[in-house]
Amino acid sequence: MLRRFAISCLLATLALPAAARTRPHYGGTVRVKIEGDPWQRPDGLPRRLIFDGLTTLDRDGTVRPALAVEWESESGDRRWQFRLRPGVHFHDGSPLTAVAVVASLAASCAANCPWNAVHAVGPSIVITGDSPMPNLPSLLAGGQFLISLVLTADGKTANGAIGTGPFQLTGFNNGVLTLAANENCWQGRPFADAVEIRVHRLVHDQWLDLGVGRADVVEVPAEQLRQAQEQRLTVAESSPATLLALQIADSGALANPTLRAAIALAVDRGALFNVIFQKQGEVTASLLPQALTGYSFLFAADRDLNKAHQMRGGLATPPLTLSADQGGAMQLAAQRIALNLREAGFNVQVVGTGTQHSDLMLRKLPLEGGEPAAALEALLRSAGQTPPVVEQTSAALFKAEREFLDQKTLIPLLYLPRAYSSSGRVRDLQLFPDGTPDLAGVSLEDAP
Repeated sequence: MLRRFAISCLLATLALPAAARTRPHYGGTVRVKIEGDPWQRPDGLPRRLIFDGLTTLDRDGTVRPALAVEWESESGDRRWQFRLRPGVHFHDGSPLTAVAVVASLAASCAANCPWNAVHAVGPSIVITGDSPMPNLPSLLAGGQFLISLVLTADGKTANGAIGTGPFQLTGFNNGVLTLAANENCWQGRPFADAVEIRVHRLVHDQWLDLGVGRADVVEVPAEQLRQAQEQRLTVAESSPATLLALQIADSGALANPTLRAAIALAVDRGALFNVIFQKQGEVTASLLPQALTGYSFLFAADRDLNKAHQMRGGLATPPLTLSADQGGAMQLAAQRIALNLREAGFNVQVVGTGTQHSDLMLRKLPLEGGEPAAALEALLRSAGQTPPVVEQTSAALFKAEREFLDQKTLIPLLYLPRAYSSSGRVRDLQLFPDGTPDLAGVSLEDAP
């Protein structure tokens, strides 16, 4: 009996250090390296660390309260009222007021907004529209509508990026964005004392920094996920967070819908998937993933070059221009698509990133929203389209998506995940639904 008791005590003593290691530590600086623009809308990496939305989405896509604690709709979803969370302050100490939220929403959405008007009514925000807005609570969780301080309490223009989130901006020097923990965050203080984000760092150099201990969190582009696995990197990967799509102008040389349909048939999605993106993601001809709608498989994704030739017929087209979002893989994908279209008889030239008024644009569009109807509306708005009002049924959603795709102005190609790799000192790295890392929940193993 005594021996059994002594063994139990020894095992408990040995378990203490392991238990201590499982508890998060406060303190330390998380060092992050990224390749692009940190403020890119809607999913720039620091945006969800500095700003909050009126609502937020759980990991499963359920809408939850954030800066708004409750909401209700009237007039057939044409009028919504959101009541603000009391006692919240911006990083500079300014109180979160309805007037401040209205100013932020007006600044973030000057055109193609889901609403017609936004008003401050006491501690609430009232949003009205001529058409029903059944998806508004979910849309307001999107990156475009995060709340920032536009005007201070004394009516002056706010200086810098000021929000209510778990971290606040403290500086930007020599390509490094510095964030400090918000001690008074309404969600609670984050574990790390600070986050340093070095921008415009090539992915190859990011991985070298990770390997020699100069970085804690780095990017893993979808086309390099297999390579990261082969190198045994610790990777957090999202579900489909981006839709790779070809946007086609419906004016000028491509005003004829038959020509746009021929272009859609000529694109070889399989080559993009297998060669450019190294079999990561998923081939698609629908806007929303199968897991979200259940009907994605009904849209044919196969290439049909013979039919593309038939549809183009003898129609002559002037030279077309094709541009792509930034990134080496995007440029390679654009070159591959241009080759596909030349095989179908189109004269296509790939032009520089950011070229205005190109006939074709290869884009990465964010997939946001847990509810299918909300996700479809958010996706179309991000593409600059005015989405139809859709009933909250699968049949109505399928009909709306099919009718939009029949216009052949936006051609879905691939769903792509987002991924990040972390060092051994990082614990509990998870990703937001949009695929960006939730650094507020991260702790460092060697924090003091």
